[in-house]
Amino acid sequence: MKILDWYILKRYLGTFIMMLVLFIPIGITVNLAEKIDKILENEVPFMEVVYYYIDFTVYFANLLFPIFLFLSVIWFTSKLAMNTEIVAFLSSGVSFYRFLRPYLVGATIVCIGALILAMYLAPQASKGFNEFKYQYLKRGQQTQETNDVYRQVNDNEYIYASHFQPKSKSARNFTLEHFEGNELKFKISASNLRYNEEDSTYQLTRVDKRIIGKEEDSIMFMRTLDTVLPFEFDDLTPESYIAETLNYTELNDFIDKEKRRGSGNINRYLVVAYKRWSIPISAFILTIIAVAVASFKRRGGMGVNLAVGITLAFIFIFFDKVFGTMAEQSSFSPLIAVWFPNVVFGVLAVILLYRAKR
Repeated sequence: MKILDWYILKRYLGTFIMMLVLFIPIGITVNLAEKIDKILENEVPFMEVVYYYIDFTVYFANLLFPIFLFLSVIWFTSKLAMNTEIVAFLSSGVSFYRFLRPYLVGATIVCIGALILAMYLAPQASKGFNEFKYQYLKRGQQTQETNDVYRQVNDNEYIYASHFQPKSKSARNFTLEHFEGNELKFKISASNLRYNEEDSTYQLTRVDKRIIGKEEDSIMFMRTLDTVLPFEFDDLTPESYIAETLNYTELNDFIDKEKRRGSGNINRYLVVAYKRWSIPISAFILTIIAVAVASFKRRGGMGVNLAVGITLAFIFIFFDKVFGTMAEQSSFSPLIAVWFPNVVFGVLAVILLYRAKR
């Protein structure tokens, strides 16, 4: 049976790789046709475009690999069924679960590769992909939170600004509140704040400092104040795509820090973190579904299997996008949103596998 295992495993991995090799150039061509006008209009250097499409290849493969895997398994399993090879395997006394084993070995190999890709390689590619997009293709589009920014910068201090300007490293209507325990000790208010990169200090203009006393408060007014503040300006308003560009360790540290700061984008970051695990795991679920759907001859041939496969693939993408967006834009649990498609399709995999075994 080892010969048959190797035969199926090679077909599993070979078809999957062939699917990537075929569809990634198509994706690049479609993307280039859509973006070529802006690339020429902005006179983007040729090597920048080359690096962009290298990053795009990794980004695209990481994003859609479950669908490519699903369709590739349906394709080659349908061919085995049409050639009555599966009937020969099962007629030799091999159980359906035993027949499934090389598929699961292939899914394990793909899952490990996908985990490495998602945790460490795809974030670097995502950084280059997004930086190119916002530098050359979406110039002027806002990528950072700038209005009504409220953050906890350490255990004792909170800041607020009505408007941040990341490019000029300045802010309007800035306040800093210092607490000890639950008691407010002093509050600094300034109409404007500007960061000085030369000496890493901040200049505040039209400053009021209120020191909270036991019986009465003392207030000081200063026209300008040059001081050191307990935060890095760039950390206050990270880019909207920042989570996609961090490896798994960096992402966990970033989420912990943003939770302490009271960021309103925590759900968005958690969705990215959970997907680092859920998408590779989907390789097993989609493999089982694909085998169960495609392992028997059907009236209409391979076309029926592919039609069923494409329909299921679109439903999977629909669930993934809808629930992911719900979690990012509301208080809906990111954990439930990310894992819901896998749970639903996992139940479907069990049902289809039971029916296929019979």
